[in-house]
Amino acid sequence: MNKNNPKNGQYYLTLAIESSCDETSAAVLKDGREVLSNIISTQVEEHKKFGGVVPEVASRKHVENINMVIDEALEKANVTLDNIDHIGVTYGPGLVGALLVGLSTAKAMAYALDMPLVGVNHIEGHICANYIEHKDLKPPFMCLIVSGGHTHLAHVKDYGVYEMLGRTRDDAVGEAFDKVARAMGLGYPGGPIIDKLAKTGNCEAIKFPRVYLENGSYDFSLSGLKSAVLNYLNSQRQKGIEIVEEDVAASFQRAVLDVLVKKAIDGAVEKKLDTIVIAGGVAANSGLRHMLKEEGKKHNIKVLYPPLELCTDNAAMIGCAAYYNYKAGKISNMYLNAVPGLKLGSV
Repeated sequence: MNKNNPKNGQYYLTLAIESSCDETSAAVLKDGREVLSNIISTQVEEHKKFGGVVPEVASRKHVENINMVIDEALEKANVTLDNIDHIGVTYGPGLVGALLVGLSTAKAMAYALDMPLVGVNHIEGHICANYIEHKDLKPPFMCLIVSGGHTHLAHVKDYGVYEMLGRTRDDAVGEAFDKVARAMGLGYPGGPIIDKLAKTGNCEAIKFPRVYLENGSYDFSLSGLKSAVLNYLNSQRQKGIEIVEEDVAASFQRAVLDVLVKKAIDGAVEKKLDTIVIAGGVAANSGLRHMLKEEGKKHNIKVLYPPLELCTDNAAMIGCAAYYNYKAGKISNMYLNAVPGLKLGSV
């Protein structure tokens, strides 16, 4: 294999597969940043009745959908497998059964077609979603990764090179949003619902705690805040006092955002970086986008984020990460296995 000799002459085509949770997705990208197709089959409605993702259900749906999604991605991109230079696939972190569906499919295709296989860290994929939207973006920059399963603050030193400054010690941001929404009877997924309610609520109505941890720490902790909200709800109900959902949502969300924004800004200032990017499903939160942008202006820090369709799990972001890994010679072998607890920067 010659990394400098793409099949298409002047550019590389990546076929990417993502199945880490409850979205089955396949995409085709040109030179890592131009999306020719990005097909996503979501299972949100399937899991709503359970109030969250059921791993076994997710895995079965991936098996049903994955071949159709790949075929549609190739068709929409107007390419065939003969045009593809390499296959990128998520191998962690995520639900092990869900990961194995995408990974097994990618390995089978790579083996049958004698094509390079590139394993991708799902968290790295979220970071790379910003490269797709912001064509001039290049490292170094600070990245706040916030989703249903992850909360990280990473110094992106170069393509594929990360210094982890902090991560959650308990609940992820999206997980906390979902649990609070469930306790309020708002439905699933909780993040968009709370964000919408917060827009008409009073963020100072209820004094929920801000958990900053030790001085100088960039780690996060959300379990205490989540417990404070649940205790408040239970107390109000026991006293027969009406709960103003908008105020609870606004006060809870502001308590979360105060910590996220401060740590992201402090990290960028300490590392002397002039750009912060947001990644992950919670990057779609309008309050987070607005607040971080406003705080960034005070420090002459530019704040960037992906469009909504690239915030949630999708294969385009995996394809972007796969492209840079491939160019760096990071090729996987057929022994590549799913790693549910994969850390950013792990091999």
